[in-house]
Amino acid sequence: MYVRKKRRMVAEINVVPYIDVMLVLLIIFMVTTPIITQGVKVELPKSDAEPIEQMKDGKTPLVATVDEGGLYYFEKDGVNKGPFNAQEMQMEVAGTLQVEPGTQVIIKGDGRVNYAAIIQLLNLLKDAGAPSVGLMTDDVEQN
Repeated sequence: MYVRKKRRMVAEINVVPYIDVMLVLLIIFMVTTPIITQGVKVELPKSDAEPIEQMKDGKTPLVATVDEGGLYYFEKDGVNKGPFNAQEMQMEVAGTLQVEPGTQVIIKGDGRVNYAAIIQLLNLLKDAGAPSVGLMTDDVEQN
């Protein structure tokens, strides 16, 4: 009489295809990350100022930008909006501050911009309800 041997089930997972997929995704993310970087390119003035501390509640600050042409932009949570004129900028900032009151606002003004444009943006932000406004600069050591 023939006795049949019981076959044991093999409980192994072949992970090689998963590693291949992971490496392909890694390459895709490495290539697309520099493309996703957004913002308005401005030449910031140089300063020895201390960096702004992270906000206690973890909110990201609203960055208001004025470029060399006098156009306004703003960035919140990595989303860049603009260009705006003064009235549109004030409405956008006021709307954002109504949703998230107490959000810190930072001015990122091009170093070649007229001082009056920075003061105008500062007044515009205060009129929109900004509780505090800071000025962004580049480090002196950076080129």
